[in-house]
This record gives sequence, structure tokens and C-alpha cells, in this order.
Amino acid sequence: MEFVTRRPEAMLAMGEDTLRTQFGAAELARLATTATLGEPLGVTEFTSPRARARLEAVEVLITSWGCPPLDSSVLQHAPRLRAVLHAAGSVRAHVGQAVFDRGILVTTAADANAQPVARYTLAAILWAAKQVPFLAAGGRRHRADLGDRQGRGELGGTPTVVLVGFSRVGRRVARLLQLVGIAGVLVVDPFADPAAVAATGAELVTLQEALPRADVLSLHAPDLPTTRHMIGAAELAALPPGATLINTARGRLVDHAALEQACRAGLCAILDVTDPEPLPDGHPLWDLDNCIITPHTADTAEMVERMLNLRIEHNVAAFAAGQPLAGLVDPVAGY
Repeated sequence: MEFVTRRPEAMLAMGEDTLRTQFGAAELARLATTATLGEPLGVTEFTSPRARARLEAVEVLITSWGCPPLDSSVLQHAPRLRAVLHAAGSVRAHVGQAVFDRGILVTTAADANAQPVARYTLAAILWAAKQVPFLAAGGRRHRADLGDRQGRGELGGTPTVVLVGFSRVGRRVARLLQLVGIAGVLVVDPFADPAAVAATGAELVTLQEALPRADVLSLHAPDLPTTRHMIGAAELAALPPGATLINTARGRLVDHAALEQACRAGLCAILDVTDPEPLPDGHPLWDLDNCIITPHTADTAEMVERMLNLRIEHNVAAFAAGQPLAGLVDPVAGY
């Protein structure tokens, strides 16, 4: 997509590691064809004189993981800021109501990784329903008993899947489960539109209502101070015997000390994210047959990073040309 435009003043705001891995020389060179990148090119904070001096001129702020909060005290030093383009998923951790009150456009590239994560989650749910990964893990350790384990793991009847978070990923998982038709689906999300949940064939409930009914508990909530350890000892104890926890969101949503104890008591878990990530060598969860850990592979990192960067490049050019932006965040609908 090409536009004949001016080049708006832009700055990157994210963690140092994220900037290095997500915006290399090639990505920055392409970005420089549509935006003016001054000094500093990127910041990890908005309080230093250097950062604030650059903010005075910035029209477009490109953010990603590790961006500090954009509150009113920051915005007063950014009089020309018109767009916040997020090269990642949820913007809740750094974009507050003050940004929307100023009329600043906010976009997210969450769609870039929602689809592969939803597919991973569906596969994990289908395998969990038959206990496949746990039987396989146990079979490697107890080969002589593998035949005795055959067929003992499958959940009877129609299992109930609980989705915590009706996010872009959560919505896709609900639709995929609706298409497959192998499970009843409950959704836990205080911000979700009941009509939108019902349209996927799911039922909107509270976490307390959902946990005792969950054959599979799948997490799709953002990593916020209010969601840290939202699944702790009490929540894990409320799950029925033989349940499976699937986490493709963020490791900090789960209290891992409580998870270890719950897994020792019979809970199964499929974890694509952990806290910390990766888990240190020797952590007890590595050695439990009923806990499967994958190396943050659900979002196929190389493809997602490419899609994120393409989305950012497109939106910078579109902003400069006065064209509609892709992935606009609607604060009324919830973000």
C-alpha cells in the first residue's frame, strides 16, 4: 500500500529487548520511508528531559511490550500526539482513558497473533479431552504399563470448556469450538457483551460459577496488576477432578506455586507461557507427567513479528495520508 504523503514525527516506546528484536535495521529503514524518526529513536520511559523534549514534537507513538503508562502527566508533554500504534496485543497496560479523552487514535496488532494462538488452543483442548499429551508423557516413563492406560483418559459426555477472557483469541476459540461442536462453552469476562458471547454459542458467567463446571479452563486474559495470580490456590481447588488448565496468555495469570500443588493432586496443565519464562531448570513442573510445557510456540513468533511490523508500517502511512487505520481500538466496546 503506497501513499504520497508527508512523514509524521514518530517515536518508539517499549522495552529495550523488544525494540531490538521487533525493530531491527531493516524494519527501521522501511519505517523511515513513511515517518521521521528523531532522537531518541526509542524510549523506555517518559520522564527524562530527553524523552520529554522529543515528546513535544511526536505525532505518532509506536508502542509494544514494555511501554510505560500513557497517563495525563505524560500527555501534557505531548501536545502534537495524534496516534498510538501498538505493535502487540492488548493496550490496557499502557493506554488509559486519558488517551481516548484527548481524541488520540489507538490501534492494536492483536489480530496478528490471535489466529495461531486460537488454533493452538483448540488443538490443546481436543487433546486434553482425550488426555493424549499426559498419557504420552506417562507412557515414556512407564512403557510397560502403556497398554493398561489406553482409553482411560477420555472425558465422558460433552465436556465444558471455560474461556477466561473474551479477547480476540478468546472469541476465536469460542467460534472454533462452536464449529467443532464437541464442548459446551462458558465465558468469564466482566467486560464482554452478553450478546456477542451468545452469538458464539457460549454462556457468560462469573469465574466462581464457571470453575466447578470446567473440564478445561483456558486463559485468554491480559497481564494487568488486577489479573496477576487471578488463578490461585482457591480457584484451582474449585476445579473438578481431572480438569485441565490451558494457558496461552501470560504466565503471571497463574500462581505457579499453587499450580504445582494442584498438579501433584491430579490437575492437568498445558502451559505455553510460564512465570518466569522459561521456567528454571529443576522446577518441579518440568517433571510432572500431567503438566505439558511448550516454549511459547502458540503465536509462531517469526510470522507474528512480520505481521506486526507490516501493520505498523501500513498504519503510519495511512495516518500520514489521512486514511483509515487498521486495528482501531474502541474504548466503548472494551479494550
